[in-house]
Amino acid sequence: MVRSIWPKDNKYSQMKKTTILLSALSLLLLGTACKNSGFKKTKSGLLYKIVSSGNGPAVKRGDVIKLTFVHKLRDSVLASSEDQMPFYAKVDSVGPIYDPQEIFTLLHKGDSAVVIRLADSLAKKQGMLPEFIKPKDKLVLSFKVIEVFTVDSVAQKDQMAEMQKAQQRQQKKQEDLKGPKVKELEDYLAKNNIKFQKAPQGTFVEIKDPGNGAQVDSGKFCSIRYTGKSFPSMKVFETNMEAGKQPFDVVVGTHAVIPGWDEGLKYFKKGGKGTLYIPFFMAYGAQPGPGGKQYENLVFDIEVVNVSDSAPKQAMPPGMPMPPQQHGAGDGHKH
Repeated sequence: MVRSIWPKDNKYSQMKKTTILLSALSLLLLGTACKNSGFKKTKSGLLYKIVSSGNGPAVKRGDVIKLTFVHKLRDSVLASSEDQMPFYAKVDSVGPIYDPQEIFTLLHKGDSAVVIRLADSLAKKQGMLPEFIKPKDKLVLSFKVIEVFTVDSVAQKDQMAEMQKAQQRQQKKQEDLKGPKVKELEDYLAKNNIKFQKAPQGTFVEIKDPGNGAQVDSGKFCSIRYTGKSFPSMKVFETNMEAGKQPFDVVVGTHAVIPGWDEGLKYFKKGGKGTLYIPFFMAYGAQPGPGGKQYENLVFDIEVVNVSDSAPKQAMPPGMPMPPQQHGAGDGHKH
């Protein structure tokens, strides 16, 4: 699932995915944003409000700005700079593109701002959005300009330092969450008397029918039917089990899908059926998963339709689960 701090394509954007600084100012701005009071509009219709510090240098074309930010949907955080790192952006003049970049040249160092995008308007201008974003939703981005760089090399050095610190913070948080998140899955399996095998890297595999055809293995071309669910709600976020939908084609073991699939599918042969219970670190890690949440455990009911040594005739359809993009996370749901 993420994505820059503002999605520009159907995968939350391919820029660095970052996460949030929940300062008192951010909370104040977000509370105000919900009421849409005192907001101005750009030519594209983007709602924005700037809170000026009044004493920082103005942002100019060619500068690189460093932002801390919070990007929220309803009560959920989509991305932030607290868990990962601040966002860096090269400033340039842009047209009415319905993007926060429209207001960059209006800012000064120290300024804070809130930008509101309406989901239906965003979909019309930039394409289909993730399924968890509804047409009437508002995406609220609050950010603060904490530095303005006039030299690219200085900005790059600062960014590398922030990246190293962010990786350390993220690794620590993931390690802290591993135990509790795995226990959630174990408790569910025990409570429901589900027999499973635990794969070496942590995927829980329930084998309902092992299948009797060719064995799934690395390098094999496999066609899979699946139903993906968020855990623990078990709400379905994607399925191709319905009549008329094509199986998902994947070459196993090539990192073309989330790690939990690469690991769990190898327990089946052609014709096999079962369920993969995938802890967050074998799914999307710190990036928001299909349910729009970070550190999200997932469940997949799967059926192995075919296993072969050669590629299927049809091209691989877009869909889930896509491979991790950073720190064990990825974009695994259909957009």
